[in-house]
Amino acid sequence: MPHRPSTTAPVRRLTPMRERDEPVRLTKIYTRGGDAGETSLGDGSRVPKLDPRIVAYGVVDELNSHIGVVLAADIPRKLRTPLLRVQNELFDVGADLSRPWTGPDDKLRVTPGMIYALERDCDELNAPLPELKSFVLPGGADSAARLHVARTVARRAELAALEADVNPLARVYLNRLSDLLFIAARAANAAANTVEPLWKPGGS
Repeated sequence: MPHRPSTTAPVRRLTPMRERDEPVRLTKIYTRGGDAGETSLGDGSRVPKLDPRIVAYGVVDELNSHIGVVLAADIPRKLRTPLLRVQNELFDVGADLSRPWTGPDDKLRVTPGMIYALERDCDELNAPLPELKSFVLPGGADSAARLHVARTVARRAELAALEADVNPLARVYLNRLSDLLFIAARAANAAANTVEPLWKPGGS
């Protein structure tokens, strides 16, 4: 009789190969690897979850989520376009922060070009806005208020990065991003024809 393959033989399952444009392919989200209070850095080394580097890129993740909330609303294209780019760049910032810094290398790092792009966005959005004659209170239009929240989280991310030994350009990026978010909040109020709330010293 002709040989027939056994129906009880183990089936070999092949893991699909990642496409070239896939940075990662996650098949399982929980790993139990952090249950004891430690986690892995980008270079594979293990550190406590309270390590300043972990705190820093955790706040960057929080910042990215706040920008996602801003983008979920109806905002002008002139704001949406740079914020979409920033969301992607913040993953680059997180990748940078997750790897110990010993100087320039071939890893994914924040670059001067990323900072120049933020400065260009700041200049373009700020050009049509009226000159400030007082400090701005967070608020106004809904999108402006949400941008102010994101701005304060960007400041906290910068402070967290200062506590860690990281790429200096990552800190500069976060500082410049907080400036952009402030200007974007002002631009959002202008686009919504909402009067910008200003600080009145001693006022009630």
